Amino acid sequence: MTQVGKDTLGTRSTMTVGGKEYAYYSLAKAAAKIGDVSRLPFSMKVLLENLLRFEDGGFTVSTDDVQAIADWQKNPVTGSEIQYRPARVLLQDFTGVPCVVDLAAMRDAIAKLGGDTSRINPLVPVNLVIDHSVMVDEFGHPKAAEQNVEIEYQRNMERYDFLKWGSKSLANFYAVPPGTGICHQVNLENIAQSVWTSTDQQGKTVAYFDTCVGTDSHTTMVNGLGVLGWGVGGIEAEAAMLGQPVSMLIPEVVGFKFTGTLKEGVTATDLVLTCTNMLRKHGVVGRFVEYYGPGLASLTLADRATLANMAPEYGATCGFFGIDDKTLDYLRLTGREEDQIALVEAYAKEQGFWMEPGAADPVFSSTLELDLGTVVPSLAGPKRPQDRVDLTQVDDVFNQDMAETYKKTNARVPVEGKDFDIGDGDVMIAAITSCTNTSNPSVLVAAGLVAKKADELGLKPKPWVKTSLAPGSQVVTDYLNKAGLQAHLDNIGFNLVGYGCTTCIGNSGPLAEPISKAINENGLVAAAVISGNRNFEGRVSPDVRANFLASPPL
Repeated sequence: MTQVGKDTLGTRSTMTVGGKEYAYYSLAKAAAKIGDVSRLPFSMKVLLENLLRFEDGGFTVSTDDVQAIADWQKNPVTGSEIQYRPARVLLQDFTGVPCVVDLAAMRDAIAKLGGDTSRINPLVPVNLVIDHSVMVDEFGHPKAAEQNVEIEYQRNMERYDFLKWGSKSLANFYAVPPGTGICHQVNLENIAQSVWTSTDQQGKTVAYFDTCVGTDSHTTMVNGLGVLGWGVGGIEAEAAMLGQPVSMLIPEVVGFKFTGTLKEGVTATDLVLTCTNMLRKHGVVGRFVEYYGPGLASLTLADRATLANMAPEYGATCGFFGIDDKTLDYLRLTGREEDQIALVEAYAKEQGFWMEPGAADPVFSSTLELDLGTVVPSLAGPKRPQDRVDLTQVDDVFNQDMAETYKKTNARVPVEGKDFDIGDGDVMIAAITSCTNTSNPSVLVAAGLVAKKADELGLKPKPWVKTSLAPGSQVVTDYLNKAGLQAHLDNIGFNLVGYGCTTCIGNSGPLAEPISKAINENGLVAAAVISGNRNFEGRVSPDVRANFLASPPL
């Protein structure tokens, strides 16, 4: 159930979609009272609707707060404080467990007072996805994923038993078990609805923008589906779970205009690394970023989700997209009900949330522009995600880094008990990993095609390289198998190791002991190439100092 406010401005309306009636809070009706809002960025329209729905005479939300959103168009800078209530909360297992522990503690306290413990529940839907615990202990063989999951359960059984209790005992709380996928991909494929519905105090069904906060910074990925979401701390998430608003300042919104189309062979990863570099230079910390322009029409929903995912790396609160036919296509592709898809289309068009070709540009605090045709294959590293390097220049740049940053001369040392040596700059970890890239079919299929060619040529990874494939969803395994590509990935060492964050968050598992010993005893600067989103020194592995972010095929 959702608690709605007083509706002082009289914006509550009804619409009928598929024979079902929905109440909603009309931005068009609001405009008659507060002024034209048609050129507000889509992300600001989400905030406006939220304030309209929860306006309670000023106890938490006043009509002045609503007016402040409309007036932002006249001076689009950081504004006054508002109280924002997300529709739901997304948790991952590491940062989510304390939230569930607190609910359990509250139930214990109620029990001691002789009260009804079943009344202690989240007031908004909460989904906890177990994805942060699996590690790459086993790799490079067909049983790797199965064995890694077994080890994961052995290490975490007490926590998992507790979360299972939560999923059975708490209303509004849903736990997704280990081995399912990364929380952001599960959110994108299954949980998010673009338009959420719930019953209000009078039992009426209310439709409103789907919104969420999550206890992981890459919660922003869901912005690609027109769902406003970002990462918060555990206390903020818990407050939202208990129906409390998130206090925030009305943000600046940076518009990022796309024109043209990506060239053949250029991936969404190359695009997001380019955008991260540009946005870091522009400065977007504490701001929303919203993508717009004719170039969006050429980007798939998966491409948009990749761009939205890396908002933490380019420093923004979120990277937002409106709704269009690509959104509906994705909802249909991922099995949402046709009634829900019809509601998303009708609601988005009614609320001025549909991305119309040729529409006037929204008002933004500042803007950037990029011709997608200028993007080239790229990597980022060796220490920061914004340090983009053209693929053609990686060799020269890394050699320069080795000499000037690391003060190394490419020395090589033997590995005890092995018939090979290793040296500064050698790649020790090659991982297809991370929510950013393992959710996009175009780059995963591209990786499979590269593997097919390599397999046909008889190529194998060097014996010191730890290889792994950890998709964000079981759907990836399904289409790689159906396309006949997983067998080629297996043959060059990229066997499935599990469904979770793995190497991207440092769960790369240990390197072979003789290799680790050779690196550390000789002070070698080892390298990793991962399809991740962060590459700070020591994050990927304690044995690896130089980390490059790249697309799965690279």
